Amino acid sequence: MKTMLVTGGAGFIGGNFVYHVLKEYPDRRIVCVDSLTYAGNLSTLDTALKNERFVFIHKDIRDRDAMREVFAEYRPEVVVNFAAESHVDRSIVDPGLFLSTNIIGTQVLMDCCREFGAERFHQVSTDEVYGDLPLDRPDMFFTEDLPLKASSPYSASKASADLLVLAYHRTYGLPVTISRCSNNYGPYQFPEKLIPLMFINALEDKPLPVYGKGENVRDWLYVEDHCRAICMILDRGRSGEVYNVGGHNEMRNIDIVRMICDYLGKPYSLIEFVKDRKGHDLRYAIDPAKIKRELGWTPETKFADGIVKTLDWYLANRKWWEDIVSGEYKEYYKKMYEVNK
Repeated sequence: MKTMLVTGGAGFIGGNFVYHVLKEYPDRRIVCVDSLTYAGNLSTLDTALKNERFVFIHKDIRDRDAMREVFAEYRPEVVVNFAAESHVDRSIVDPGLFLSTNIIGTQVLMDCCREFGAERFHQVSTDEVYGDLPLDRPDMFFTEDLPLKASSPYSASKASADLLVLAYHRTYGLPVTISRCSNNYGPYQFPEKLIPLMFINALEDKPLPVYGKGENVRDWLYVEDHCRAICMILDRGRSGEVYNVGGHNEMRNIDIVRMICDYLGKPYSLIEFVKDRKGHDLRYAIDPAKIKRELGWTPETKFADGIVKTLDWYLANRKWWEDIVSGEYKEYYKKMYEVNK
């Protein structure tokens, strides 16, 4: 039985990936490392913790001694790095934390892979490393050979980590792959993100704070499709390569908010346009031609179906998000969403 080390597995995409692997790969054991910061929720892994093929370890990937102990004990053949500070707004408030986790943490993991002979290191990245695209050029898409052009401390830290991963491949021969994905949505997403935030607020008849005029466009991908893509890259992807993962599901933020209102039967009057984010990217759009051509991956979930599945999940799992939306989060929420006068 092969051992896979999954970092950041108590987060949104990492947690969904854990369940995908446990279900689809009965010959894999998962060792999950997570530092359980604000976006890491151990209750996300309640079901996984009952599985004999799953081990959880509460450690920080920046802690070199702790990571060496994990590698020495479990000897993972494959490492999938989801662990990252990933909330753009928070990166604007505290860039240093993002640099240390997303860059130094990645370095620590790759050093351990080299020392203990891991067969593959996979870096989970983001389409935000490419910067943004103009709203009036729907013919333009992000491809893997574009130069990196980060707009926020978050995306700059991820771009830096990507370059470091590729440098380790060229300098040390470390077998690596990178996936850069568009916006994910689905179960277990932290309530600061657009879809769960608007759903929870609308459900409770609270204002729906939308940056600017809500015209920013994102390419949305159901999280299960992303998990399938990563597994295909691990199974058949070429070492040293970057694979874009996107769904050709471009949506304006304001249109998604209105869909959530329609789903809950809430009025659009709840929408409040707020002061725009600093350096807010206009449009993200992934060209997934490479992963389709080389690995045969295509998204299976249409947005119209995926958004209903997602909102149904939040309705059925109120305790999960109610336990999160409290305390420090409320104070942060007030600070981030200052309504325009």
